[in-house]
Amino acid sequence: MCVSAEVDAVAGLVIGAIAVDGLRHVRRRADLILASLPLVLAVHQLIEVVVWWGVEGDVASSVAHVAVYAYLLVAFGLPLLVPPAVAVLEPDGWRRRLMERLGVAGAFVALVLLAGVVTGPVGAVDGGYHITYHARLFDGGALTVVYVMATLGCLLASSHRKIVAFGALNLGAVAALAWLTVSGFVSLWCAWAAVTSVVIAVHLRTVDRQARGRGARGLDWRRPRKAVPFGPGRSRILPTR
Repeated sequence: MCVSAEVDAVAGLVIGAIAVDGLRHVRRRADLILASLPLVLAVHQLIEVVVWWGVEGDVASSVAHVAVYAYLLVAFGLPLLVPPAVAVLEPDGWRRRLMERLGVAGAFVALVLLAGVVTGPVGAVDGGYHITYHARLFDGGALTVVYVMATLGCLLASSHRKIVAFGALNLGAVAALAWLTVSGFVSLWCAWAAVTSVVIAVHLRTVDRQARGRGARGLDWRRPRKAVPFGPGRSRILPTR
């Protein structure tokens, strides 16, 4: 994120706490992928803390190098996570089919980007209020366009207003950052996505509150149980293995 490792650390911890709260309000197992997104982005910011330390010479270069790889793997892997997370919640058939197609495009661009990271080399330097990441990518400009279309397009296609708001906030940030800076795009946009992922946690809380108002039961996080005979005319409940 911009400014310093300290800002990244505070952002990661605060967003992580909000993300955990969002997970507590998950109503259906289908919501788990979307609910995990804020937590992934919070951890992503904490990884960048280590990258900052490496740039500033506060940790061993080997540790910093691993952190750079981890940061880029998460950043470039988002198109594998976001489309299915949104599509599985979509009740509208044509919207869901559109998300699935965007998911295929996202999977393709993510695999190409991840291959560039794995084959290396990668690096990170202080870009002045942000981290500048370097990776050997084939036609990075075109890949970025497909990345944005796949990741944000499925959010904007959602019938859930808060998910659309999350997508719109990030689309505005993408446009602003593309105009302001190229070198800081990965770091700054991922930080903004982490901050705005609070909208997802609010969405989960809203769904939970509405469901409780209808008297619906929440997700049972305990292991499934089964009834087994126990004594004449009685039974007891045991956890399933």
